Amino acid sequence: MKQFLIFFFFLSAFTFKAQNDLDYSQVSKDLLQNIMDDTSYEKEVHLLAESSLDELINELKTDQQKTAFWVNVYNAFIQISLTENPSLYKDKGAFFSKERIEIAGEILSFDDIEHGIIRKSKIKLGLGYLPKWFVSDWERDLRVKSMDWRIHFALNCGAKSCPPLAVYSSENLNKEFDFMTKEYLKEQTTYDNETKTAKSVVLISWFRGDFGGISGAKKILFDYKITPDKPRNLGFKSYDWTLLLKNYRTIPK
Repeated sequence: MKQFLIFFFFLSAFTFKAQNDLDYSQVSKDLLQNIMDDTSYEKEVHLLAESSLDELINELKTDQQKTAFWVNVYNAFIQISLTENPSLYKDKGAFFSKERIEIAGEILSFDDIEHGIIRKSKIKLGLGYLPKWFVSDWERDLRVKSMDWRIHFALNCGAKSCPPLAVYSSENLNKEFDFMTKEYLKEQTTYDNETKTAKSVVLISWFRGDFGGISGAKKILFDYKITPDKPRNLGFKSYDWTLLLKNYRTIPK
């Protein structure tokens, strides 16, 4: 009996340690990678649901860690939700606002993740200028300290005009975001040399405050060598909301 109790004690201690040693950043990467590889992802969904707020706060300390984790989670659950039930996309407002993602004891919506955590508590329809007036404690604990505008070219909302999906890591996030930003903007932008007019993705207009306004967006297009000059005029293309899943892209190492 004594030997059994000793064995049980060590087994419990090992299990507790293993749970507390979970690398949730890796779990988020594995979740999205398994979806992209068309292999089982139920284990990762369960681990995220069973995580605790304290565990996430203790692990996700930097903005790079928070951003990579939440972008992977967002993109993964978009694929899961719309693969299981494509008809959800008929009412896009309800799709993004309904709480459906279980993380650390909370049921989150896609809007909670994007506009609350990753965009540092911005009002969804505030053009990137208006902060949310009421912020929950968990959102305040988990959100970034400083928003990275490049997240708009990393988040995949399931539509044809959305940026492609890729797995992100906190260690190489700057390089990965730069690659995806440049590739996406090259595909989405046209430029008229005579009038110095650029037309690009309307995401820039919807969240213009995140880009430093229209002037900031023009500078981004020039800095990323999308246009040969800083555009004099900037227009926007219509967004194609046709459902498009499995739009994957590999980031070169």
